[in-house]
Amino acid sequence: MVQEKKVVDEVSGWLRIYDDGSVDRTWTGPPEVNFMVEPVAPHEEFIDGVATRDVTINTTNNDHFIHRARLYLPEITPKDNEKLPILLHFQGGGFCISEPDWFMYYEVYTRLVKSTRSICVSPFLRRAPEHRLPAAIDDGLATLRWLQCVAKGDTRDPWLEKHGDFNKVFLIGDSSGGNLVHEVSVRASSTDLRPVRLAGGIPIHPGYARSERSRSENEMPQSPFLTLDMLDKFLSLSLPNGSNKDHPITCPMGKAAPPLSSFKLPPFLLCIAEKDLLRDTQMEYYEAMKKANKEVELFVSKEMTHSFYLNKIAVEMDHTVSAERSALIGRVKDFIEKH
Repeated sequence: MVQEKKVVDEVSGWLRIYDDGSVDRTWTGPPEVNFMVEPVAPHEEFIDGVATRDVTINTTNNDHFIHRARLYLPEITPKDNEKLPILLHFQGGGFCISEPDWFMYYEVYTRLVKSTRSICVSPFLRRAPEHRLPAAIDDGLATLRWLQCVAKGDTRDPWLEKHGDFNKVFLIGDSSGGNLVHEVSVRASSTDLRPVRLAGGIPIHPGYARSERSRSENEMPQSPFLTLDMLDKFLSLSLPNGSNKDHPITCPMGKAAPPLSSFKLPPFLLCIAEKDLLRDTQMEYYEAMKKANKEVELFVSKEMTHSFYLNKIAVEMDHTVSAERSALIGRVKDFIEKH
């Protein structure tokens, strides 16, 4: 008789861990939301002005892990008389869930590359708890090094070679992916990436936290994309063993982190939401960056909650949410064009 597996830990709706160590990420929340976490198949023909394909990334890491990434390319128009900036995107999900091919990301990033006239490269990051941090950071840096290999001609990629501007590479990430924007920028600051130039970092609603609850964590509304339980569980499953939320990955402005002034960082655009649970710690990061004399701009989405722009249902049903998403994409576009 086969013994039934028992759930030993879970994040409601999103994740179940069993006593044999296996992990199930099947969505078990409201079925009407399921379409947002369904994978979208790649299509090299242009659909609604964007083509997308998956690539295997050859890295020098001897980790026996096959690195993959999803590429988004906007349909080239006569106005695109120059090569296009490259966005290296890191998905959110508390380091534990989500993939770059999920419909929620496909929908946002097809819109983003069309608006910003850029190519997006989104690696399939290793996820916790099977791969605790810094695995996802290693994958982010490996993807940046892969871009360098393409730029040098050591590796081939037709889209990037023909259309990509390696002098304008931007790191962009949402939620926990925002943490990776900072971490990969820090690592890249001591790395020779030539001929790639890191032109900017765009953390969107980064997952910054402390062991002690902030005022916004206690007072702001919990949302489908972030509850206090999700925050605590995901970070306990993903941070290095023995760590707490004061770890530099989740609290780069804290006492346990190296001083921000010690890193040569590109210009940053920090995007936050007024009603995000993590707003206060994100603002602490902003103030710490300013104090360290880093070039950092701030954009605030009024009345919005964490990762609101990924919620297609809310975007379609609520004009205010739709307008705020358009404003966010517009601000990202301005930042890319400026740098």
